[in-house]
This record gives sequence, C-alpha cells and structure tokens, in this order.
Amino acid sequence: MATVELTTANFDEVTSKDGIVLVDFWASWCGPCVRFAPVYDRSSAKHGEIVFGKVDTEAQPELAAKFDIRSIPTIMAIRDGVIVFAQPGALPESALESLIEQVQALDMDDVRKQLAAHNH
Repeated sequence: MATVELTTANFDEVTSKDGIVLVDFWASWCGPCVRFAPVYDRSSAKHGEIVFGKVDTEAQPELAAKFDIRSIPTIMAIRDGVIVFAQPGALPESALESLIEQVQALDMDDVRKQLAAHNH
C-alpha cells in the first residue's frame, strides 16, 4: 500500500479508525528524512493492513505544532485512535519492523486502562 499524505483536513479521520497508523513527520530539506523514506516505503509495501501516513512539516505546520514535533523525522504509531509511540530519529529497517511487531502485540484494553489511570 502506498503511503498516505496526511493533512489537517484528513489527519483525525485517518488516525481515529481501528487498526494501526504509522505517521512519518518529515520535510524535503531534511537529509535523514530523505534517507528514511525508502525504508518507510518498503515497510508499507510489506504491511498492507497498516496505514502508513506522511506529514510534510513544511506544508502542515499546524500538525507539527499540535504534536510538538521538534525534530524530524519523527515516527508516531497510533493504534485504535490512541498514540502508543512517538520518537524522533530515522529508524533502521529492523527497528521499524520491531516497532510494528510491538504495536501489533499491544493489549489495547490494557493500554486504555493505563491511560485512564494516568489521566485521573
């Protein structure tokens, strides 16, 4: 599956659905972002069940600000509408695959309980 361009217009709609959405915050002038893009694309081709989104921080500064993105690339993992991971830095392919496996293995009921406990 090709990557999906995420904008302020479609971000909430795409990321609030059930399932996994990976988001790559990037910019065309960012060397590490450009080097990470083929890794991200290969992973998207392997995992058709996952939505791979990209946010161009130059074109979408509101989204970058909303998520307090201070360094790019930043990878964010969202599962069932819940942000479960966010970290700056280009990941090697093995680390990206490991992240996907970990997000797939999460017990979302447990994650929601932990969030509810943390927010009280």
